[in-house]
Amino acid sequence: MVESFLALEKLMEKLGSRAFEELLLFYCVKNDAEKLKETLTVVKCVVLDAEEKQVHNHQLRDWLEKLKDACYDAEDLLDDFEVQALRRMGHQIKKIRERFNEIANMIHKFNLTLGLDDRKGQAVQKREPSHSFVRPSDIIGRDEDREKIIELLMQTSDGESETVFVIPIVGIGGLGKTALAKLVYNDQRVEEHFELKIWICVSEDFGERQIMTKIIKSITGQNQGDLETEQLQRILRDHLNGKKYLLVMDDVWNEDPKVWDELKSLLWGGAKGSKILVTTRSNKVPSIMGTTRGITDYNLQELPYKDCLSLFMKYAFGERQKKHPNLIKIGEKIVEKCRGNPLAVRTLGSLLYGTTDEHYWEYVRDNDIWKLKQTANDILPALRLSYDQLSPHLRQCFAYCSIFPKD
Repeated sequence: MVESFLALEKLMEKLGSRAFEELLLFYCVKNDAEKLKETLTVVKCVVLDAEEKQVHNHQLRDWLEKLKDACYDAEDLLDDFEVQALRRMGHQIKKIRERFNEIANMIHKFNLTLGLDDRKGQAVQKREPSHSFVRPSDIIGRDEDREKIIELLMQTSDGESETVFVIPIVGIGGLGKTALAKLVYNDQRVEEHFELKIWICVSEDFGERQIMTKIIKSITGQNQGDLETEQLQRILRDHLNGKKYLLVMDDVWNEDPKVWDELKSLLWGGAKGSKILVTTRSNKVPSIMGTTRGITDYNLQELPYKDCLSLFMKYAFGERQKKHPNLIKIGEKIVEKCRGNPLAVRTLGSLLYGTTDEHYWEYVRDNDIWKLKQTANDILPALRLSYDQLSPHLRQCFAYCSIFPKD
């Protein structure tokens, strides 16, 4: 329902434009339009609060749905009015105004709070952008996991042939699978053990041609995507032939055994001891990839509470922890609700960075969003909460970005 506020803002912006006001005046419906804007202003004051409280209020969700539909219908009507400029539209604007009046008259039923958007604005902070290389000091609580993965990478059995060995890191979203893979990838021991290192992000794009193009680009820095498949295969084999390589395939989703078998045939020819390290959320991917005897998939567990708390303190306070003991106590409860998920911890730490308002911290701790029932593929409450705290124009940008394909 977070679209309701954006739809409302867009509608009010259109009604307030100079050109549209003149058009309304010309067709003698400006008075109705002014009354409509007054009604929309009243509704706008409480809609942000309604969006947050609708999680456990079915009537409030229905109210927001009605509001959103009315906004869309009104915008469509105004577009028609603007294009066609017909007098009959004046009567329909009156009907739209009556719908919004009915919606506004229901506000008192939900005990909504005015002006919630002002409180949210102070929590939005600019954060340092991410980069491909990871310093070990940036990753908290994964030293033991790193050592276990490196041990698996270094294993070489006496009878090992040129068969491609696969080590999948498996876990739910936000646990830090990619961060762990980067930690391993940049380790000096791994650097010295493998002659060639390759990093590609796979996601849902698992076609043979796409994978070859990404691997070649990682090795050479050149995009060879315009070449024929036969040429790509030849180039790939030339680069892998006789070399002990480490290939990291980040974020693998494909569960089709046939596609993976075709890919393994392309990766044949590396030197003894070559490995493929895979990160995936899917429990099916390891079995489909056909992990070899003696090498098992690595199930990444939740980050221990102590490490989660250290991570939260780093993102929420920086070097200012000792100055805010009361906030730290609230933060401890927030971390508990993150259930060992580093992404959730970092997200809320970043959200709270820069604000010392205890009421705001308590608002995050006690928010009803934590009560939502979650399944493996649902958005984490912490991420939904951070989205809700964005200013309206940033939410609109975020929603726009969501229409693009993954990666």
